[in-house]
Amino acid sequence: MAAVSLRLGDLVWGKLGRYPPWPGKIVNPPKDLKKPRGKKCFFVKFFGTEDHAWIKVEQLKPYHPHKEEMIKINKGKRFQQAVDAVEEFLRKTKGKDQASSHNSTEEKNRRNSSEERGKQSAGEEKRKASLSEGKVKKGTGEGKKRVSSVSSERGSKSPLKRAQDQSPRKRGRPPKDEKDLTIPESSTVKRVMTGTVAGFKWPPSVSEPVKDSDPHFHHFLLSQTEKPAVCYQAITKKLKVCEEETGSTSIQAADSTAVNGSITPTDKKIGFLGLGLMGSGIVSNLLKMGHTVTVWNRTAEKCDLFIQEGARLGRTPAEVVSTCDITFACVSDPKAAKDLVLGPSGVLQGIRPGKCYVDMSTVDADTVTELAQVIVSRGGRFLEAPVSGNQQLSNDGMLVILAAGDRGLYEDCSSCFQAMGKTSFFLGEVGNAAKMMLIVNMVQGSFMATIAEGLTLAQVTGQSQQTLLDILNQGQLASIFLDQKCQNILQGNFKPDFYLKYIQKDLRLAIALGDSVNHPTPMAAAANEVYKRAKALDQSDNDMSAVYRAYIH
Repeated sequence: MAAVSLRLGDLVWGKLGRYPPWPGKIVNPPKDLKKPRGKKCFFVKFFGTEDHAWIKVEQLKPYHPHKEEMIKINKGKRFQQAVDAVEEFLRKTKGKDQASSHNSTEEKNRRNSSEERGKQSAGEEKRKASLSEGKVKKGTGEGKKRVSSVSSERGSKSPLKRAQDQSPRKRGRPPKDEKDLTIPESSTVKRVMTGTVAGFKWPPSVSEPVKDSDPHFHHFLLSQTEKPAVCYQAITKKLKVCEEETGSTSIQAADSTAVNGSITPTDKKIGFLGLGLMGSGIVSNLLKMGHTVTVWNRTAEKCDLFIQEGARLGRTPAEVVSTCDITFACVSDPKAAKDLVLGPSGVLQGIRPGKCYVDMSTVDADTVTELAQVIVSRGGRFLEAPVSGNQQLSNDGMLVILAAGDRGLYEDCSSCFQAMGKTSFFLGEVGNAAKMMLIVNMVQGSFMATIAEGLTLAQVTGQSQQTLLDILNQGQLASIFLDQKCQNILQGNFKPDFYLKYIQKDLRLAIALGDSVNHPTPMAAAANEVYKRAKALDQSDNDMSAVYRAYIH
């Protein structure tokens, strides 16, 4: 690899952390994004994702020589979409080059033709003038007739044609003010050329606000008077426009993030506590988008990978909070959230006036309210921001973020939320986000239990489980969630994407939320019992889809 020379504009395979090699293109980094110290690296835009990152030279391979090898070892729909995006880019680039070559040849031929016509025209004029001069001596009438005939021929050319014949361009010398005049290009060629020269920057549409140019990230301020339905319709329309213009919302999203500046990483120092399934993906995306991040985890070894990717190491939660401007935390349950803040060397010991704390854990409203009170009592600023999603969505930077609390802090977290999620909702006062998150997970957990129940009923009645899935996928319940979880069950693959023990915890907290306002939650209560049964069968650390096993034992 050391013998291979890479440069700006090259297509490459890049190895990013724990991810498989992915196709990308070496591009110019944003002006305000500093290059990491140490070994030589390039700024790479990855196809088919929202990723941009500094990648060390030894982790890069030229695209074409290693294409077949990478396709053999990498599978999956997203990977294939990325490869297709590269090939489409190559086709467009080839088309642009051919168009440019054709235009150049055509222009050359046109100039040669113009020169030849000019020479012929000049010779013809000279011959006719000489002939006319000779004939006029034979008789005045005849001479006048000949001259009249010549004048008629000369006058048959329009003023515009004569101007073109006499123009210097006729001899291949363009006017000074027309040096950049070329044959107009199609919008597709223009877009490809723009990407080639400027590192894949798509020009925003005229009607698109510059402030909100990323079609995959939008703020929903539900505490305001604006109607959510109106926001959603506008966003759906905008996504459709982006897809029509580019043919791929993934590439559009990638090229409207770090490279063109719609995600400009905040200059504030970011801390992150908790590197579990969700936290790991979040931190990785923060780093990719150029944020300065200090990490801490109860099991310190989990920090090593992120240190290699450019993160700094904090020895205690208190140290992280005291050295950072905004500290995020994502832990498993209410007890862990309280211990992190109130325990020895905890967050509270590092809080000083102006320090900011954002709790992304899924906990109950009472817990988050208590944490907010103790943080604010020390002069700190508090925001709750639990996230809806799973490990894959966390890795892809496509989480849904539910925030409540300090509105100013919510705005200060804008670039961080854009790096980690596709949508952000602001829900008003502290506690609202916790309640909404529990309701969302209650619906999801109950649905998962129903899916498992349906698959087992199909099996015991002699029906094909695969056929049931096929039917569901063609109906109104069709979704990525449904398909993925059913595939897990059919394949017996329960590798955790969302721990079963955590969805059971959320169901329990949602039932308690219903009890607090005397509202019945019988469906959630029934689902909760099934998950408790699965936990008793030692399924706690498997994916939530392992609730299926509660029905077959």
